[in-house]
Amino acid sequence: MSDTIEKIKCLIIGSGPAGYTAAIYAARANMNPVLYQGTQPGGQLTTTNEVENWPGNPEGITGPQMMVGIQEQAERFGTDVRDGWATKVDFSGEIHKVWINDTKEIHCETVIISTGATAKYLGLESEQHYLNTGGGVSACAVCDGFFYRNQEVVIVGAGDSACEEAHYLSKLCKKVTMLVRSEKFRASKIMEERVKKTENITILMNHDTVEVLGDGQVVTGVKAKNKTTNEIFDIPATGFFVAIGHKPNTEIFKDFLTLDETGYIVNIAGTSKTNVAGVFVGGDAADHVYRQAITAAGTGCMAALDAERYLAAKE
Repeated sequence: MSDTIEKIKCLIIGSGPAGYTAAIYAARANMNPVLYQGTQPGGQLTTTNEVENWPGNPEGITGPQMMVGIQEQAERFGTDVRDGWATKVDFSGEIHKVWINDTKEIHCETVIISTGATAKYLGLESEQHYLNTGGGVSACAVCDGFFYRNQEVVIVGAGDSACEEAHYLSKLCKKVTMLVRSEKFRASKIMEERVKKTENITILMNHDTVEVLGDGQVVTGVKAKNKTTNEIFDIPATGFFVAIGHKPNTEIFKDFLTLDETGYIVNIAGTSKTNVAGVFVGGDAADHVYRQAITAAGTGCMAALDAERYLAAKE
């Protein structure tokens, strides 16, 4: 064994609410956790301006502030937080091997995966601009819908999640325009019927988003195209929601862990355990249903507790 190989009791791959919460619990249990932050330190919440549904912050908090606070809490108890990301793993043997940045090899007694999932966007320059300014583009209606109460919004998508988010927004917003890029929904019939029966949801089938309109800081509308007639027109809106899916950041684990058909890690029900003993998962890498900061933190806690019990059983 090379002298350059580092041996670690508990390695946490990825940050965000799941990773940092796992780190807090693992550190308090004297597991000496090492956490690699990944390509997006702090996770998806670092792109969110206002978080108003995190318990204990009655006035709200920004996503970056929240993640800095949780990171500092993890470090306070002794977590070794490092820059870098996992590029390769080998879970075929009793020793779990992980490579960081294609160079550093680590041998781990336990591994907690909290690599999250990345929201899919249309890729429009204007969409990315207003996403970065925090001026009205979002991929999470449950997270951000409250800010558009009594306003008009546009949502893009055709699946169950898009229908759920459109229906959720309809309870808050004056008007919801749903742009479906094809001639039919991908959602289940019950979800399709639900949005069709909701009075303040206008459904435009076979329509594309051409541009997100705004004043440079905030969204003021959406330019859409009727693919049947080629008509291009503007839709007034203060919010633009994208609900075309998420991609779990799990590619490097596919040869060793059981994934579902869309790439999410399959955990043993009621636990954070994967199909490999000593490897655990928390947060959006396994959760394609709730995808909230608080649920991610909860499963991060579970992962640390499960890892602690796994190590105790080996002693």
